[in-house]
Amino acid sequence: MSVKHPIISITGSSGAGTSSVKQTFEQIFRRERIEVAYVEGDSFHRYNREQMKVKMAEAQAGGVYHFSHFGATANLLVELENLFREYGETGSGRYRHYAHDENEAAVLGVPPGEFTDWEELPPNTDILFYEGLHGAVVTDEVNVARYADLKIGVVPVINLEWTQKLHRDRQARGYTTEAVTETILRRMHDYVHYICPQFSETDINFQRAPTVDTSNPFVARSIPTPDESIVVIRFREPRGVDFPYLVAMIAGSWMSRANSIVIPGNKLDLAMQLILTPRILELVKRRKSAT
Repeated sequence: MSVKHPIISITGSSGAGTSSVKQTFEQIFRRERIEVAYVEGDSFHRYNREQMKVKMAEAQAGGVYHFSHFGATANLLVELENLFREYGETGSGRYRHYAHDENEAAVLGVPPGEFTDWEELPPNTDILFYEGLHGAVVTDEVNVARYADLKIGVVPVINLEWTQKLHRDRQARGYTTEAVTETILRRMHDYVHYICPQFSETDINFQRAPTVDTSNPFVARSIPTPDESIVVIRFREPRGVDFPYLVAMIAGSWMSRANSIVIPGNKLDLAMQLILTPRILELVKRRKSAT
């Protein structure tokens, strides 16, 4: 953790909705005129798209059927930890970009499925903002979580997460239901061992649960809307959280435990604004006082 160069990490698995949460943070950063260095977790994958296909085939040929982007071996976790540590110490560090599709490729100047060259983070930023799979990962080799000043988990209940992933990958990336299902199954081992443990490290978890039937996510015709959902917000350290204020400000909310509040799904953006804005401003205030 760093006073002069704070780090915010958003972590969640593929299809969890971390990109939507990132948009709320971007609104706060713009409104409060905070200079941010953005880092995407996909840029720390070890292999480009074609290399990953080869490595998966090699793993399966050797009897390993759970090789995936969720695990340690397919990612540059040491480099990610180094980035967090270096930014916390100096406000700098090396990062790169990954082109997911043709649109991003046109902007980044590399083919889809490829990485850009490594480069230095922009200078004089107030905060490093990470969004991806491993923002709070802890293994025998690395401890990324210890360097982040604010860690947020985005954790839909599993059937909803699968529904979201199926719809995103089919509509935005052109995959078949069978291909997405195979990916979900292949990732399950690493999901249990690398993704889930992070949500015990995070400071705040936002867990969306549908209020409609998602018993079979593989045949769901649509993603449950915010009006068809609730969100459980869990605070790792509830002391200092003004729960009466939040319940009063967020219509339809209630406390389910001493460290948790439940809100209607369509109030998520409001809740995040109320909860996160003062925490972000405190990080920036500490930074300015220290520098």
